[in-house]
Amino acid sequence: DMIELLRSGKKLRLKEGFDPSFPDIHLGHMVALRKLRQFQELGHQVILIVGDWTAQIGDPSGVSVTRPMLSKEQVQANAETYMKQFFKVVDKERTEVRWQSEWFGKFTLSDVIQLTSKFTIAQLLAREDFNNRYSAGQPITIAELLYPLLQAYDSVAIRADVEFGGTDQKFNLLVGRELQSKVEQPPQQIFLVPILAGTDGSQKMSKSLGNYIGVAEPPDEIYGKVMSIPDSLIIDYFELVTDIPDEELEEFRQGLKDETVNPMTLKKRLAREIVTQLYDQKAA
Repeated sequence: DMIELLRSGKKLRLKEGFDPSFPDIHLGHMVALRKLRQFQELGHQVILIVGDWTAQIGDPSGVSVTRPMLSKEQVQANAETYMKQFFKVVDKERTEVRWQSEWFGKFTLSDVIQLTSKFTIAQLLAREDFNNRYSAGQPITIAELLYPLLQAYDSVAIRADVEFGGTDQKFNLLVGRELQSKVEQPPQQIFLVPILAGTDGSQKMSKSLGNYIGVAEPPDEIYGKVMSIPDSLIIDYFELVTDIPDEELEEFRQGLKDETVNPMTLKKRLAREIVTQLYDQKAA
């Protein structure tokens, strides 16, 4: 398991994949990126997969309708922006960047048939969002069904030891484990990070929902957006995207509970912490 893997002393290959379907990385992505940085500081290697193929399909996780397909040009432009923002958090020197087109660009029809033969429609429909759409009679494209298989093959291509993702990615990450086992590779461990709620406080932070705080936005915009979040999100944001010590976090939690601290005071502190992390103390 994960504990044994860490104790083994092996330099681990940590997989993080991004579909550049939009040009911006937001605070929701930072939850996993901060963990990756911590693992890098322990000597492990991050492998960033740029999903230049899967981005053309669009990740169907948690989606109730088929996403529009993107052109290669859109994906390329978005990917370049992604890279600059990714390295605001993750150490570039300890990151290996790989593009899906390195392996999928050479895929033949025979390779696709080999890959799809390892899974059944029943397995894919066990995924909640696919099941819901199928039950409701809503269309699911063959490309969308392929998505988790393509993401899984990335793990095989780079021989991933651990894959990181949000809790909504659990199905895709487990498919990666299964595919590695089927091709006689050691199955990757999966490291799930919590989903950060968006600025509306009701849905997960998402570029498509417009409730996000982009890591490349100007400091004053980031500050203003943080100040606008519901009070109920203050502790979650401190916990997931800052380095506030646990004891101080507990003081904040208790202060909000017994109303001895003004939420606006905590939001100002939160905004300063986030801006300092992405820019510097002066910008905050």
